Amino acid sequence: MRDAVIVEAVRTPVGKRNGGLSGVHPVDASAHVLRGLAERTGIDPAEVDDVVWGCVSQAGEQTGDIGRTAVLAAGWPESVTGVTVDRQCGSSQQSVHFAAAGLVAGHYDVVVAGGVESMSRVPMGFSAQGANPLGEQVLARYGGVRPNQGIGAEMIVERWGFSRAQVDEFSLASHEKAAAAQDAGAFDDQLLPLAGVTADEGVRRGGSLEKLAALKPAFREDGVITAGNSSQISDGAAALLMTTSEKAAELGLRPIARVHTAVLAGDDPVIMLTAPIPATHKALKRSGLSISDIGVFEVNEAFAPVPMAWLAETGADAKTLNPHGGAIALGHPLGASGARIMTTLVHQMRAAGIRYGLQTMCEGGGQANATILELLS
Repeated sequence: MRDAVIVEAVRTPVGKRNGGLSGVHPVDASAHVLRGLAERTGIDPAEVDDVVWGCVSQAGEQTGDIGRTAVLAAGWPESVTGVTVDRQCGSSQQSVHFAAAGLVAGHYDVVVAGGVESMSRVPMGFSAQGANPLGEQVLARYGGVRPNQGIGAEMIVERWGFSRAQVDEFSLASHEKAAAAQDAGAFDDQLLPLAGVTADEGVRRGGSLEKLAALKPAFREDGVITAGNSSQISDGAAALLMTTSEKAAELGLRPIARVHTAVLAGDDPVIMLTAPIPATHKALKRSGLSISDIGVFEVNEAFAPVPMAWLAETGADAKTLNPHGGAIALGHPLGASGARIMTTLVHQMRAAGIRYGLQTMCEGGGQANATILELLS
């Protein structure tokens, strides 16, 4: 029976908006991680059947099927194809799902999944250019409301009854965990320095609840959501080399983890950010595992209330949630985030000997991917 295994996972450091990676073309950032995968594993790129590449703002420098362009920029053979995926913030997690499905179905023997986003060079929302991407029927269905992720985060705060102090405390902890992980070298094996950037730029040290409390709400005058408890606008790329156990043995590669379960869930697109909760329940049900079987969870910190609500609804152990920090501290380069998080997840699992890990993230349109990985090495 065919399976889907992750052999290696690498990423660039995540750059701040207009920071150290802002001068790097997103195609070149993508090529950098592709070359890094080949160098790390020693695989001949000609063995790769496809590159499945996440990217949200497919406009400007990120248009024209950046997955294929990245292959060419990396110097890989012209025979290697590339395709670009948009499932909003979960684009490169969806790339992993598509790659895994292709491996199990026999469409691929070796495939790369990953993604990129340069939010400095192609700003969020750039592809819409003031247009109405919803059409009149979607607007009519939801009473003329145009979904807004920041307002959705405020709706979560209201529904779950979180205070500003609780949300800020979660955010401060994200930075503290990320700083501790940096100091311990937890990210070293996964990072491919680029343009002189050797570490994630968004991690803030020496923060305090007082400093966070001084920030003004970003979406409602009387709201809770601020720049300090939201994910950062960022630049970056990440990639995972995937194959089957049989093909890995043939090529002399040692898998890190197997894709155990991969699911999707949809929820209310107006509140938008709650789908990781049903996605997690669906993944656990399909896998036959319980919440206590999972040793580490990565839930994307689009806004602090998202993983907070997820934690409240799932009953997971808070110590197992984003133990190395999340997007509030590390940044959220949209199309790369799914692969960035999964890269961090597989390296955590291998370092700590954790058998099962689960990743999920909220996505535009009220969607979420959830993936359970099983450690092999």
